[in-house]
Amino acid sequence: MGNLTASLRYKEPSTVEECDSTWDSDSEGEGDGGVAEEPLDAARQVGAPLRDDGPSYRPTPRAEDRTEIQSSSKMKRSFYAAKDLYKYRHSYPNYKEPRQPHEYRNLRFYLNKIPLVPDGIYVEEILTKWRGDYDQLEHNHTYIQWLFPLREQGLNFFAQELTQDEIKEFQSTREAKRRFLMAYTIMLDFFGIKLVDKSGNVARAANWQDRFRHLNESQHNYLRITRILKSLGELGFEAFKPALVRLLLEESLVEGTLPNMRHSALEYFVYTLRDRAQRRALLRFARRHYPRPTTSSGARPAGDERPRLPAPPSPRVPRPRTNGDKASIPDTLMDVPHSFDRDHHLRTF
Repeated sequence: MGNLTASLRYKEPSTVEECDSTWDSDSEGEGDGGVAEEPLDAARQVGAPLRDDGPSYRPTPRAEDRTEIQSSSKMKRSFYAAKDLYKYRHSYPNYKEPRQPHEYRNLRFYLNKIPLVPDGIYVEEILTKWRGDYDQLEHNHTYIQWLFPLREQGLNFFAQELTQDEIKEFQSTREAKRRFLMAYTIMLDFFGIKLVDKSGNVARAANWQDRFRHLNESQHNYLRITRILKSLGELGFEAFKPALVRLLLEESLVEGTLPNMRHSALEYFVYTLRDRAQRRALLRFARRHYPRPTTSSGARPAGDERPRLPAPPSPRVPRPRTNGDKASIPDTLMDVPHSFDRDHHLRTF
């Protein structure tokens, strides 16, 4: 009923600004006639230690924040990405449930009652045999839609989209949620990350150097990360998302281990978070740590009067130079050179 009410009030956004309420106050809705994003107190608690904003952090935006990060910047976010994530954060307000009886195939898969299609593999086999099998996880492209289902179609057309009723059943089924978290840890390990506690906090895994090298060059995995973040939110683990996004921002902006991920982290990962305050905190963190533009001689361009920040530490793993290394980094935090088609990202693998 809630989704039906939302769809009646839904207004299709036509600009990036209409898709983004990050800098609105928490009492304001998006630009859609009052469909507000979901407040997530539990997620805020988990995200609290991640907000490295010092005394400048406030739950409501300051005028200077909005001016510095929006008005004075180019704001060249992809409209298609902004619209896709807007719909996700608002639980797909114009989504129509299928008329035929739903088979709950995603839930039944996680209860080990049916295999994924077309490979015929059961979830228990994936959970017990695929951990650490990086070739399998890298080159098989049919499992990700089953392990991390969404209310949108992916590239495996045999996978079934989630529905609201199935989401409710999934969230109330302990066995399914237990296996879902196991699948999440397998993918984190594949990326070089480990889950450190039941609150969703994450850290580098023992294999982080090799896996980060791979992740920096295998950018189709950024689509997988976007899908995983969305699925976490759909299936009751919204509180796990801020820690993962924060870690990926630190690695891409501060440590320099994942420089090719900057665009995806700032255009997609941050905006999967449904809580505005968490998005603001992460964007402020990114603002402080984003590399400053320089001229060919290494000097800062004329007119750049922003406070000088300490240079980020040298990368902890060797990395090849990319085209973005010599590019002037814009204030927007979004308009970042990237080697894969950003609109292809919307297919969420």
